[in-house]
Amino acid sequence: MNHDILQRYIEGNCTQQEKEDVSIWLDADEKHMEEFLLLRNIYDASIWTNSNFMQRKDDEQIFEKKRYNIRRIHLLKEVAKYAAIFLLALGCYHLFLSPESDTTANTTLQTIYTPEGQRAEIVLSDGTKVWLNANSSLTFPDQFAKADRTVKLDGEAYFEVTHDDTKKFIVQTGLYQVKVHGTEFNVDAYSSSNNFETALIKGTVEVISNSTHESIMLAPNNKVHAENNKLILSNIETQDQFLWKKGILYFENQNVEELLKKLELYYDVKIEVKNKEILQHHYTGKFWTKDGIEHALKVLQLRHNFKYTKNMNHITIY
Repeated sequence: MNHDILQRYIEGNCTQQEKEDVSIWLDADEKHMEEFLLLRNIYDASIWTNSNFMQRKDDEQIFEKKRYNIRRIHLLKEVAKYAAIFLLALGCYHLFLSPESDTTANTTLQTIYTPEGQRAEIVLSDGTKVWLNANSSLTFPDQFAKADRTVKLDGEAYFEVTHDDTKKFIVQTGLYQVKVHGTEFNVDAYSSSNNFETALIKGTVEVISNSTHESIMLAPNNKVHAENNKLILSNIETQDQFLWKKGILYFENQNVEELLKKLELYYDVKIEVKNKEILQHHYTGKFWTKDGIEHALKVLQLRHNFKYTKNMNHITIY
C-alpha cells in the first residue's frame, strides 16, 4: 500500500475509494495492520508533540520540521525499534497533557485523555503498560510513591502491571478500586455509565467497593461486574472482548440496546431510538473503530430494518 495514501487516510483527507482500498488492504493480512498501527502511532505522537510545542511559539519552526521528518519515516522493521524508543520518550515527556501539582508526594500528576474513536498505549515509570480505550482518561504520577502505585481511571483500560512485591498497584475508579501486585487485567469503568467490570487474564486482583467496602478476589479467567451495588463473579467467555486494544469492537450475542450504549461511549454521541423494536434484537460481530459509528450503523441496518439521521453528535434511529 502506498504510504502517502495511508498518511492521508490517518489524517482523514483521502477519497472514498482510497478509504475502501485501505480497508481491504488492512483486512487482507495482520502484518498490514501492524504497519498501519506503527504509522498511526508515529502520527499521533507528532500531534501530541504539536500540543506541547505550540505552547512555545518560538519553537513552531522546530515542530514543523520534526513533523515533516516523522511523515517521511518508512514502515520498515528496522525502523520499528527506533519508533518504539521515540514513542516511549514521548510517553515520558509529551503525553502528560494535564499536569496537576501534588506537593504532598513531591510528584506531578499527569492525565492523558483519548478522544472518541482513538486509543493510546502508555508506559508508566515502573514499566507498567497501559492501553487506554476511547473516551477514557488515566491520571498517574511521574514517579510512584514509596508505599504504592496508584492511578485513577475514568473509562476502559487494559493493564500489564510490572511485578513488585513491595508496592501494590491500585486502580481507582469512581465506585471501585482494583488492587494488584503484578498481573494482566482489563477495567471498564466509565463515569458516564453505571457499569463496572474487571476481567483478569493473569495473576490475582482484589476489587473493593469504595462505598460498602465489599471486596472480592479474582483468579485468572474470572471477571466481576457490578449489579445493584453488588459485585457478581463470573468467567471470561471469550478473549475477543479485549480486541479493542487493536481497534476492534467485539460484541457477543449482545442486545442492540447495550450495543448502542457502547457506541455512544466510544464515539461520544447521543443515540435516540424511536424504533424500540430493534432494541430487543441481539448481535454478534466485530467493527473496526477506525471505520466510525456510521459504518457500524450501516452494518446493523443489513440485519435489522431501521433508518437513522445524524446531526452533529446526535443520532436518531427510526
